[in-house]
Amino acid sequence: ANYGPNPICKGCLSCSKDNGCIRCQHKLFFFLRREGMRQYGECLNSCLRAPDMNRCSRCRIENCDSCFSRDFCTKCKAGFYLHRGRCFGECPDGFASLEETMECVEGCEVGPWSEWATCSRNNKTCGFKWGLETRTRQIVKKPAKDTIPCPTIAESRRCKMAIRHCRGGRRTAKTKDKRKKKKNLMERAQKQHSIFLATDRASQ
Repeated sequence: ANYGPNPICKGCLSCSKDNGCIRCQHKLFFFLRREGMRQYGECLNSCLRAPDMNRCSRCRIENCDSCFSRDFCTKCKAGFYLHRGRCFGECPDGFASLEETMECVEGCEVGPWSEWATCSRNNKTCGFKWGLETRTRQIVKKPAKDTIPCPTIAESRRCKMAIRHCRGGRRTAKTKDKRKKKKNLMERAQKQHSIFLATDRASQ
C-alpha cells in the first residue's frame, strides 16, 4: 500500500506512510490489519465495536469470520455452519444444514423406533422358512423448509419364521405326492403279505 490517495488512507483523519491509518473519520472503525511481519491501520464502515472506542476487536469464537459481538458470530469461516452464534463442522442433532447460506436450521424431528413386528411373508406368519420383520417411527416435527428431507421412518430386515408349517393349511402338491406314494407302498406291502399268507396256508 502507498501513502496518499490510495485505499490504505481511505477514511483516515491522519495517515502514515509506514503504518497506514492512525485515526479514522467519524462513524468509521479502526482496524489493525496484519500481513506477515507487517501491520497497518485501516478504516472500515462496519466492525465489532469495542466499548471504549471505534476499534475493531477480534472474535473469541472458534472458526468465526465475523461477529456481532465477541460471543456471537454472524458468519463462519469456509466449511463451517453457523448455529446460534457459533460455528460447527456439522449441524447439531435435530438441525439440518443449508449449503447456500452455511447455516443450521430446524430439521425434521422423528420419534423413537417401534418394536419389530412379527416375522411374515405374503401376509402370512407361517408356511415359509424366511420372512421380513418391520419397524416404524413417526414424524414429530416437520422441517422448516420442504427441501430438507426427513430420515427414514420405516425399515425392514430378514428374519426366520417361528412357525415353519401352517396348521390346517392346504398341503402343497409335492406333499400330496409323497403321501400318495407312501399309501401305494403300504397297499402293495399289505397285498403281498396277504398273498404270502394264502400261499403258506395252501402249502399246509
